[in-house]
Amino acid sequence: MAPLTLALYQPDIPQNAGTMLRTCACLGVSAAIIGPAGFPTSDRDFRRAGMDYLDQVTIDRHASFTAFQAWRAACRQAGNPRRLLLLSTHATASYLDCAYREGDILLVGRESAGAPEEVHAAADLALRIPMRPGIRSLNVAVAAAMVLGEALRQLRVL
Repeated sequence: MAPLTLALYQPDIPQNAGTMLRTCACLGVSAAIIGPAGFPTSDRDFRRAGMDYLDQVTIDRHASFTAFQAWRAACRQAGNPRRLLLLSTHATASYLDCAYREGDILLVGRESAGAPEEVHAAADLALRIPMRPGIRSLNVAVAAAMVLGEALRQLRVL
């Protein structure tokens, strides 16, 4: 099992999704795509941004957030609980203050709308990237890479 999983909640920009999957491949992180996505999510559709790196990443696909939560419940029953960490501009805790654990799932929301209340409610922890006042948000792929980097640094994986 990879030390971390990056979950993409209903991604709607294929280039960003491909970039995040490429990041997962380079860093040894598994990926999960929670549908429905705003574009086809076959490996072929990610080839442009993910290039040949997609062969190097494990991608679990979940038809819905309900299916994703069922998968997490099955992991918990099998003795492998997976903590869900939501990256959100609405969170109060900084990603720098989190003590990451092996098996954590870092979840990013839709580029156009973030994550709905149902996802916020299911998260074990919501994290934000501190930014200058008046700035709305980072690109989702950049944000994911920043937080993955900190989590992997703490876990001393790479």
